[in-house]
Formats: sequence, C-alpha cells, structure tokens
Amino acid sequence: MTEKINVKVQKIDPWRWLIPREGAMKTDGLVYADEKMIKDIQKDQSLLQVANVATLPGILGKSMAMPDIHWGYGFPIGGVAAFDMGTGVVSPGGVGYDIN
Repeated sequence: MTEKINVKVQKIDPWRWLIPREGAMKTDGLVYADEKMIKDIQKDQSLLQVANVATLPGILGKSMAMPDIHWGYGFPIGGVAAFDMGTGVVSPGGVGYDIN
C-alpha cells in the first residue's frame, strides 16, 4: 500500500474538494471527485501536484483536477490549468511529454 501524502483538502460539496491556497500557491486547487475517489486519490502524490501547479507564474483561476486524476510528471494526469499569455508558462507537463 502506498503511503498517504498529507495535502489539506476541504469538502465543498459531494463532487468537489478544495486545496486551500497556502505557502507559494498563487491560487486554490480544486478537485472533482466523490468521497470514494478522493480516498484513492490521496494515496499518491497527485494532490501535491495540483498544489504545485498552483505555484506556477501567471496561473489564472484555480489549479484543477478532473475525476481521472493520478500522479503524472509535473502536472497530475487529469490536471487542468490556464495561464496568462504574457506572464504565464507553457509546460509540456500539462499534456505529457509523449505528445508531439
């Protein structure tokens, strides 16, 4: 069994979980999942990756994750973020390094 990574999550409603902005985060994280799914999600580092994406320059809105979230490279798989064209970043970690 994988060790649980300790990232604070707050239940908003039956389908959404908030990762509150703290430290270097420029915005909150928002995860779409039900009660059973969030328990599985908490077993890997994907919630930490949602928080890490929220620290990137130029992020607009929340760092989000869809129900298929799982640990990726940089961004979590199923992660979504928008960035300002002038001050933001372009990260291949958001779509995967195998996408050309």
